[in-house]
Amino acid sequence: MSSYMGRIVRGALLACIFATSLSLAGDGSGPAPDFKLGGRGGNNVALSGLRGQVVMINFWATWCGPCRQEMPLLEQMYKKYKPMGFTLLGVNVEPDPSGAEGWLAATPVSFPILFDRENRVSKLYNVSGMPSSVLIDRKGNVRYLHRGYKPGDENTYLDHIRSLVKE
Repeated sequence: MSSYMGRIVRGALLACIFATSLSLAGDGSGPAPDFKLGGRGGNNVALSGLRGQVVMINFWATWCGPCRQEMPLLEQMYKKYKPMGFTLLGVNVEPDPSGAEGWLAATPVSFPILFDRENRVSKLYNVSGMPSSVLIDRKGNVRYLHRGYKPGDENTYLDHIRSLVKE
């Protein structure tokens, strides 16, 4: 095998390993770190104020194609499961929220959008790529972490949301 082909094979194997490490992991990793962030319209949201609800925190950025792709799907999930005690927090990780505001004007969502300008909350949750989503149960425990997005991942989100709202 040529060294070029060897690099391709090694790269493909690493990509598979990386993709596997980005899948949803139900590791029940304990209490979700609390935070308070400012959001659209000057509203502040504290995670501790949402205790008793199933919460999905979706970390996103306007430069992230998969983030843009999943946003309308997240909106559908939010609208469907909100009456069952589900809430979704979209946490934009860009230093300047004006890009997010502009993008959201064209792609509106009804769930709260918060701004993590200094990436403090992203660091609390060990976010290493966009998008990343964290699902928190009604007791305030992190139950699932999903990194990345590809079409079909929303079905996994829905399975976990349905399971958590029944608890």
